[in-house]
Amino acid sequence: MSRQRSMEVIEVAEYVTIGELVRLTGARYSTLKFYTEEGMLPFEQAGENLTRRYRREKSIARIQHIRELRGQGRTVPEIKELLK
Repeated sequence: MSRQRSMEVIEVAEYVTIGELVRLTGARYSTLKFYTEEGMLPFEQAGENLTRRYRREKSIARIQHIRELRGQGRTVPEIKELLK
């Protein structure tokens, strides 16, 4: 059983997990997983345990940008093109 890190620790961490990104942004886990699988939310692989780690600041900014583009009515293919 894993222990959750406190928000104080998460808010200053360089890297966070997808679950921690959910807590930080209020986005749904399934949404962030979709963004990851579509290549819209980059991650780094953590060693041998294959844990995906996201750069906290860059990922939060990317999620906010995607939300803004979705709010403008952009489609996923359009957003993917804009994020290149």
